[in-house]
Amino acid sequence: MADVVRGAVPSPNIWNSPQVYEVENRAVDPDGLIEATMRRLHPWAGANVLDLGCGTGFHLPLFAREATRVVGVEPHSGLAAAARRRVAHLTNVTVRDGAAQALPLPDASVDVVHARWAYFFGPGCEPGLAELARVLRRGGTAFLIDNDATRSTFGGWFRRWLPDYNPGKVERFWARHGFTREPLLIRWLFERRADLAAVLRIEFPAELAEAFLAEHPGLEVDYAINLWHRNY
Repeated sequence: MADVVRGAVPSPNIWNSPQVYEVENRAVDPDGLIEATMRRLHPWAGANVLDLGCGTGFHLPLFAREATRVVGVEPHSGLAAAARRRVAHLTNVTVRDGAAQALPLPDASVDVVHARWAYFFGPGCEPGLAELARVLRRGGTAFLIDNDATRSTFGGWFRRWLPDYNPGKVERFWARHGFTREPLLIRWLFERRADLAAVLRIEFPAELAEAFLAEHPGLEVDYAINLWHRNY
């Protein structure tokens, strides 16, 4: 069994099924809307970038093409090892074991932080926010990507799974902490129906996954997200 950094918040989808999560990563946002929005708000050419909760390192090569230095931080040792293998040929990328609440980085050493569906889900993540404030340089930007449960097909699925989830409470939390919401409507686009089925089965309880699959034909799912961002 892989080691996990103390204090890490479990991510059952990728921790238990990294190969299926890889399929999901390939399906997310084929139009590049997230990347384009981030570039508009804070380009990373020549910057030091932190990919927080980097998993198997799927996004590290993207940042490495333009950034001066990229660090991936991941609390799950097995995933971190996979990320290291993925970027072994990239001389400007390092992967470190660590958690959002205790980043293994010096003060004021990062220009851009990217955290996608990793740890920062609203109330309770204050220790991680304190660490962002510590490691980001003045003028740096944190990007935190989370689900928008108020709209889209995926948002409807999310509400059926977690009916007590309160989007308004989450939005008020981020506003209090100085973040701005950029609402985006992206999509999943799969190559095969079996891939969609496999991803639904790692993201939702079995009964709901089968219901969603039966209700939704095709290979594409509209998916609303919030890109939270703050300049430090």
